[in-house]
Amino acid sequence: MEQRALIERLARHLSADRPDEWASRLEDAANILATLKDPDAVMMEVGRGDIWRSMIDAALLQRWEAAWASAKPQEVSGGTDEEDQHTLSEMAVGGDPADQIHLGKSREKKS
Repeated sequence: MEQRALIERLARHLSADRPDEWASRLEDAANILATLKDPDAVMMEVGRGDIWRSMIDAALLQRWEAAWASAKPQEVSGGTDEEDQHTLSEMAVGGDPADQIHLGKSREKKS
């Protein structure tokens, strides 16, 4: 049995009420992973933080692969991520090129 990437499993869990729309929850899954990136004190007592952060970084990179795999052929934009390593679909970039590097919505106050 194929094991799905962690980010895809999170997205599927978040879309349990609409299983066919799991790809639309990839950003939410990425935000959860980004929140978990820094281990807390209890976690640090039993493991190394640098290894944990590397593992979370690897899981976050799979966001682009999961978005690509779930995209329909007409959604493929031909663009790539900021390191030019992963091809992005229209779903990976929500109309804002900054989505490639920012995991959440801006919380800046507008004047």
